[in-house]
Amino acid sequence: MSLVPFVLFLVLLLWKKTSLLLASIAALLLVWGLAVVFWQILPIFVLASFVKGFLVALDIFIIIFGAVFFIEILQEIKIIDNISYYLESFSKDYRVQVILLAWFFENFLEGTAGFGTPCAVVAPILISLGLSPITAVVIALLGNSTAGVFGAAGTPIRVGFADLKTGSVPIYAALISNIGFLVPVFMLWILLSGQKERKNQFLEGLPFAVFSGLAFVLPSTLTVFFGQEFPSILGSVFGIFLAFLVTRLGLFLPKNTRSLRLTGEQKEKFSIFKDLFPYALLTALLVFGKLWLPSVHLKMFSLKHTFNFFNPGFVFILTGLPVAIWWGRRGLVPKVLQIAARRTMEVFLVIFSMSAMVQLMINSGNNLSGIPSFLESIAEYLKTPLLPFYAPLIGAFGGFLTGSVTVSNIMFGNFIYTAGVALNFNVDKVLALELVGGAVGNMVALADILATEAVVGLKNKEREVVKGVIIPCVIICILIGIMGILLV
Repeated sequence: MSLVPFVLFLVLLLWKKTSLLLASIAALLLVWGLAVVFWQILPIFVLASFVKGFLVALDIFIIIFGAVFFIEILQEIKIIDNISYYLESFSKDYRVQVILLAWFFENFLEGTAGFGTPCAVVAPILISLGLSPITAVVIALLGNSTAGVFGAAGTPIRVGFADLKTGSVPIYAALISNIGFLVPVFMLWILLSGQKERKNQFLEGLPFAVFSGLAFVLPSTLTVFFGQEFPSILGSVFGIFLAFLVTRLGLFLPKNTRSLRLTGEQKEKFSIFKDLFPYALLTALLVFGKLWLPSVHLKMFSLKHTFNFFNPGFVFILTGLPVAIWWGRRGLVPKVLQIAARRTMEVFLVIFSMSAMVQLMINSGNNLSGIPSFLESIAEYLKTPLLPFYAPLIGAFGGFLTGSVTVSNIMFGNFIYTAGVALNFNVDKVLALELVGGAVGNMVALADILATEAVVGLKNKEREVVKGVIIPCVIICILIGIMGILLV
């Protein structure tokens, strides 16, 4: 019975091809009914679940609204188009440009901000390079994965495993996440889908893709000893430096330069400072907010929630407003606000439905029936010697469902910890496997898919996007599971 809502959701979405909103509402109603009738959950916890779901959805809504506002401003004043041209100073090959953006730049944004920010910023730039919106969204989602292990300044471990002893988890997680070097390889293969001479183009770009993967994961592993806040940030910085160095030296680059742009295309003339200013301001405000703005912990009856004064959505808006004013386009602001509101309302309803469903599952153990909660019932089947193999798959499922490595850890961390102790496993290693799996699951995170689609103007293309990312996600999770069996 605990699994039935998940089955219903997937059947409606992938087989019956209903909209994500209807599938989410149906799953929520089923969980609500089961929690009340079968589990006999206490009414106060039903209320707390819906309130918590609303607050979580509101946080994400602000991020998506701000991202759409920011990107629309940049599109209107042609900055996004201009950025793609500056990439040609490093390499004119679009395969190299895509990896620089979707791998290194996204990893840096994930390390500083998280919350789906990388996809929202990078997908529109990929479209300006000549990619189709679907391909741009898929590649942006692939890039929003490996760096999520340490997320926004170590949040997935610090918050997600807050009540657990996790002394060696960061080190093990950094070692296991080296498998992420494959992500740029998958990016390259998907990028070339439908292209002539796909195999030859892929083999030409493969050396740079492999180098790029290693240029991030190896520095990340070496810098984890400074603290869990640093691997994603410093790994990105070192990786970008190494990537720019080899492009200057002409190492690992494709033999034949290929571009999606037509010759003779022109861009609107701005100074490079003016074009890069919005991204520099955005990055500076993200770093400042993450380091200096506090959080407030709310605890009322059975409701617990953390309000973060730092929300990337506010940063997007605070960046977009002065940019519109500086470019003399104040009249854009009301128009773009309307566009952002129109694109994000349905997204908010989906995320609210999913968040409330997850909270009902978590709180269903507070009942009159004496039955373990939804998640505890499922966790009983984790007490198996194959737990190290299942752990990354469980983490990935949590990432898919919640759109957050941190929330995935909150959902499943305690159960995996308990199962690991019962099996006499090294619990730090098992938790690290679940953590890395959660980061890989970001590739298929419903919240990130919705947010990125909203930013680029796609609607009801979730199935096509999931088809593009699911195979890399499953392959990497299986490889991590095999590593888990050998490691644990």
